[in-house]
Amino acid sequence: MYFISIYLHIKIIVYKVYVMELKELSAPQLEAAANMLRAIAHPMRIAILSFLEDDESMTVTEIHERLGIEQSTTSHHLGILKDKGVLVSKRVGKNTYYSLKHNSLSHIVNCVSKCTDYSGS
Repeated sequence: MYFISIYLHIKIIVYKVYVMELKELSAPQLEAAANMLRAIAHPMRIAILSFLEDDESMTVTEIHERLGIEQSTTSHHLGILKDKGVLVSKRVGKNTYYSLKHNSLSHIVNCVSKCTDYSGS
């Protein structure tokens, strides 16, 4: 039930962001938004978004060290987020830096933070 509440809050924020800018969403835009939300809907991926909101861009190594999970698992989560248009990457030498594709995605992280303060009463 708790994750459903977070998911609904995130959907509302995404809807408000798009409606404020576009007034009306096309079917492809709705599908893209739903895909992004599905990609974000994982505890590790929410944490990644939170890190990137704070630090703006990070390498796979920096993210995996902060998450405390295997680097291959971190790369898997980053790949999903990038594939669904949540993140972008930039190669600099041997490192790949990840960042949020849209600044408005930081609103989702803020929403999730507020939802986690929910006491259930």
